[in-house]
Amino acid sequence: MDRGARAVAPAAAGVEAVDAVDDALAALADPVRRRVVELLAQSPRQAGELAEELDISAATLSKHLRILRRRGLVEATHPEFDARVRIYTLRSAHMTELRTWLELAERGWAQQLTAFAEYVDGEQTDAER
Repeated sequence: MDRGARAVAPAAAGVEAVDAVDDALAALADPVRRRVVELLAQSPRQAGELAEELDISAATLSKHLRILRRRGLVEATHPEFDARVRIYTLRSAHMTELRTWLELAERGWAQQLTAFAEYVDGEQTDAER
């Protein structure tokens, strides 16, 4: 990889993708919200189930769910049988953008580490001569 090259070129990634990654990282910065995402990855749940599993108050969970919804990671739907009930599920769009960004960043790190290893190997070979 060229010294000036980057793992992620913001201009190539698109403003919307960058915003999605920023939103996802901001939302996932809190450990409670990360745990909510982990639980919802297992299955959709009602808020009460999440609050009970996390051992937090309904008001606290509501704050976290609102942030996750606003950041585009979670959505609430109402089952046909009861409009008062909300079922929370993960939305994949922002998570997909985050996964893509992480893969690009990891690829960049891997290339840099490979280049460094080749440099060190070359230095050792030169020293042995």
